Amino acid sequence: MSLRSPSRLLLLCSLLTSSLAKSAEPAFRDPPSEAVDYVNPLIGNGGSVTDKGNDTPNGKSGGMIPSTAPPFAMTRWVAQTRQNYVSLTPYYWSETTIHGFQGTHQPAIWMGESGQVVVSPGAGQVQPTFEGRGMKFSKDSEIATASYYSAEMEAKDGGTIVAEQSATPRVGHLRFSYANTSTPYVLIEATRASILGAHNTSNVTFPEGTVFIDPTRREITGSNPERQDIIIAPISTPAKQWSGYFCARFNRDISSFGIAQNGTLYPGQATGNGPMLSGYVTFGDNVTEVDVRVGVSFISIEQARMNLDMEIQDGDRLEDTARKTRAAWAEKLDRIKIVGATEADKETFYTAFYHTLQYPSEQSEYGRYYSGYDDAIHEGTSYTGYSNWDTYRAEWAWLIMFAPERIPGMVQSMLQDYKEGGWLPMWKNIIETNIMVGTHADSLVAEAALKGITGFDRETAWEAVLKDATVPPVNDNTVIYGDRQQGVDYEVRAGLSSTYAQNGWVADDVHSESASRTLDYSYDDYAVSVLASLLGKTSEAEFFRNRSLTNPFTIFNNVTGFMEARKANGAWAGPTRGFTEGDKWAYTFDVVHDVPGLIEHKGGNASFVAFLDQHFDGGHNDHTNEPSHHIPYLYSLAGAATKSQSRIREIAATNYNNSVNGLSGNEDCGQTSAWYLFSALGFYPVNPVSGEYVVGSPFFDNVRIAFPSNERTLDIMSFGAPSRPYVRSLHANGRRIEEPVLTHDQILNGGLFMFDMSSEAQAWGSGTLTI
Repeated sequence: MSLRSPSRLLLLCSLLTSSLAKSAEPAFRDPPSEAVDYVNPLIGNGGSVTDKGNDTPNGKSGGMIPSTAPPFAMTRWVAQTRQNYVSLTPYYWSETTIHGFQGTHQPAIWMGESGQVVVSPGAGQVQPTFEGRGMKFSKDSEIATASYYSAEMEAKDGGTIVAEQSATPRVGHLRFSYANTSTPYVLIEATRASILGAHNTSNVTFPEGTVFIDPTRREITGSNPERQDIIIAPISTPAKQWSGYFCARFNRDISSFGIAQNGTLYPGQATGNGPMLSGYVTFGDNVTEVDVRVGVSFISIEQARMNLDMEIQDGDRLEDTARKTRAAWAEKLDRIKIVGATEADKETFYTAFYHTLQYPSEQSEYGRYYSGYDDAIHEGTSYTGYSNWDTYRAEWAWLIMFAPERIPGMVQSMLQDYKEGGWLPMWKNIIETNIMVGTHADSLVAEAALKGITGFDRETAWEAVLKDATVPPVNDNTVIYGDRQQGVDYEVRAGLSSTYAQNGWVADDVHSESASRTLDYSYDDYAVSVLASLLGKTSEAEFFRNRSLTNPFTIFNNVTGFMEARKANGAWAGPTRGFTEGDKWAYTFDVVHDVPGLIEHKGGNASFVAFLDQHFDGGHNDHTNEPSHHIPYLYSLAGAATKSQSRIREIAATNYNNSVNGLSGNEDCGQTSAWYLFSALGFYPVNPVSGEYVVGSPFFDNVRIAFPSNERTLDIMSFGAPSRPYVRSLHANGRRIEEPVLTHDQILNGGLFMFDMSSEAQAWGSGTLTI
C-alpha cells in the first residue's frame, strides 16, 4: 500500500487501535484516557535556565512546577523540596527531602509567590521549622500525574508516612498514611520569612499572618499576606488589603493542638498572629490515616471555607477528587489523538499540552474576586498569571483553539483590570508587576476579536488599547522604567511621548531596552489597527497601521543590516544596546506583522534567506527564549519553505524531550510548549493577529483534533513524517495549497489536511530559490 495515498478509513481504524493501556492503580486511571496517562509533570523540571539577563546554575528549575490541579486552577499543589522565591520554584527533581505540600500561586520561575499555604505531616515531636520538618522520601515511590501525586517519606521519629495529593481549582486534598510511627500530626504553615525580588536572598521580610484552630470543627484557618513581587508593583496600586486565606479541615477528631511561632511551640494555644506562624493538630496514637482538605481564597477565610464545601464534600475520598481532576484533563487532552509517535513523543506532546492549560489561572471565586487595583471585592470573573510578553506569540492562539470557553472571561478580566487600575496588564501576578516590555494585551484582545471570540465589551477593549497606544506613563521623559525597577508607577509604553510617537523609535539614552520596545510597540500598533478595523474605526485603523509599518525600520541600520538602538538625537547607540532577552540577531527578525517589508530591507528573498542561514549556522538562534520562536518559520515566507522544515525539526529535537531536562529554557506560562505543539501539528502563528499560520513540518503520521468551539474534527495526515521532514505537497479538503500558509478558519472548519512527506528537500513553498 502506498503511503502517499492513504484512505480515510485506514486513519479511522489506526486511531481506534493505537491506544496503549498502561498498568497502574485503577482508582487513579478512571476515567480512561491515553492522553492523560502520558502526562509527566516532572518533564522540564531540571537543568539550567538562562533568562532575564541572568545565568541560573544547575539545581534551579526550568520553569515548570510539577503540580497537581485541574486546568487553570487558582491554586496548584506541589511537594515542597525547598523554599521558593523569584528565580526558584518549590520543587526540584533531584532533591530527596520533602518539607510539606504547598498550595502555590507562583506562576513562573521568574515571578514570586503569593499567599501560599503549606501542609506538613509528621509523627512524634512536632517540627515547626522548615529545616526540621524535612523528611527523606523515596524517589522510586514517587508518582506524579496531572491529577494525583504520592511519595513515601521517612518519619523523623521512625516509621513511614505515605503522602497523597490531588486538588480541585481552589481546594487541595491530601491524605497521609502513617505506618510504625509515634503520634501523628499535621502542621499548617501560614507565614514564613519571605525573600523579595530576584537573586537577592538577603532581602528578607516577615509577613504577618493569622492562625485559628477550632477543634470542634476539626479546622485550622488563617491568612498569609506574603506577596514576593510587591516591591515591583506600580506605586499607585498597593493592594494593601490583599491576603491569601485558607481553611484546612480534617476527617479525624483532634487530640491536641497548638501554635508554632518563630520556631517555638505553644501547646494548647488556639489563635496566633504575626510572622513565622503555623498551627498544628495531633491525633491519637491508633490513627493510621488522616485526610485533610484545604480551601484557599483571596477574599476571606469564610470564602475559603465556602470554596472547600463547594468543591470537595465531606466524605469524599481522595480517589473521588483525583477522578474529577483527571476527567477535567481528559476533556481537553483527549481532543488530540496521535498516530505515528513513539512513547517518548507522546509523553513530550501531552505533557506540553498539560503545560499550556495552566495559565492564566482563576482569580475569581464563584462570581466574586478581589482586585488589588482598588482593594475591593467585585462581582465577575477574574484571572491572573498573564505573562503577555511571552504568551502572545503562540500560547494565546493555542488557548483560543483548545480552551475557547475561557477566552471571554480572560479578556473581560483584563478589561476589569483596566477599569479598576487604569491600564491593561503587562505581566499580572495578582496585580501588575511592570515586568517585560510592550503592551501585548493589545495583541491578545485583537486576536480574540479577529478569531470570533465574543462575550467581552469591545468598546471598553478599544478604549483600553487606544490608551496603551496614545497615553505615555507618568514622567515618561525622566524615568528609565528598567526591568523590575522599583518605586515607579505603571510602565506601559515607556518612551511613547519622548521619541516614539514623534521620531518612530524609543530613545536609548532615555529608556532601557529601547530597541526591543520600538519593535514591540510597532507590533502592538498593528494589533490596535486590527481591532480598529474590526470595529469599523477606519481612520484609527489606518493611522496605527501606518505607524506600525514605518516605525520598526527607523532602527534598521542600513550600513550593518541589523536593528540597532538609537539615541534621542538619532545617533546609533551601538550594536549591543537596547535589547530584551535577546540581541541584534534575534530582534532584526522581529517584525512579524510586516515580513515582506523586512525582506525588502534585507535586499529581497535570496539575501534574506542567506541572512537566516547566517543566523542559524552562526549559532545565534536561542530557542530558550521567546524572541527566537518565530524565526525558523520566516524561511517559508521568503520562498524557502524546505529550510523552515529542516530547522524546525532540528530545534524540536534539540530543545524538547521527555526527560527532566525536556525544556531547554523557561516554560513561561505555556509559550515554550505551545511552540512545540503547533510545530508538531505542522503550522505556527508567526503573526498572531493576522489570522494566519505558517506551514512547517508536521511530526507525526496522523493527528486527529476535535475542536471544542464547534466540535468539528480535523485530520492531519502526514504519513512517514517521523522520518521524512520535507513537504512535497499539501491539500486542505482536496484543494491544493500552493503557498505555505493556512488560515484560522481553514483549520477550525476541520476536514482533512493531507501532507505528502519526503526524506529529501522539495520545491513546494520554495519558489526558485536554491534548496
